[in-house]
Amino acid sequence: MRKFTSFVAGLLFGLGLLLSGMANPAKVIGFLDLAGAWDPSLALVMVGAIATALMPFNWARKHERSLLDAPMQLPTKRELDGRLIGGSLLFGVGWGIAGICPGPAIAMLLGGHWQVVLFVLAMLGGMLLFSALERRRAC
Repeated sequence: MRKFTSFVAGLLFGLGLLLSGMANPAKVIGFLDLAGAWDPSLALVMVGAIATALMPFNWARKHERSLLDAPMQLPTKRELDGRLIGGSLLFGVGWGIAGICPGPAIAMLLGGHWQVVLFVLAMLGGMLLFSALERRRAC
C-alpha cells in the first residue's frame, strides 16, 4: 500500500508541475527575472502549494506516525548554518541558469530533450559527489 500511495503522490506531483508551468524552463526563468520581463504567475503556484501543505504539515507535527503507520520523519534542525545557506545558494543559481530544478527535471525526462537528460545526469553526479564527500567527512 505504501508503494502505491508513493506512486500516486509522485504522479500527482509530476502532473502538478507540468500543469502549473513549473516544468517549462522559459516560464521559470521569466519568473526569476525580476529586473526584466517578470512573470509572476509561478508565485501564485507557490502560494497555492504552501497553502495546500499547511494543514497536512500541521497534522504531521502533532502525530508520531503517518496515516499508513510509518514513523513521522520531520526535520528537527532549526538553525541556519553555512551548509544550508551554501546549498540554497547553489540550488538557486542552478535553477536560475537552467530554469529547471530536480522535480520538474524528472517530470520532463519523457519529453526526450537532451538538455534535460544532461541536467539529470549532472544532478545524479552531484548527488554521488555529495555522498562521497559526506562519507569522507564522517571518517
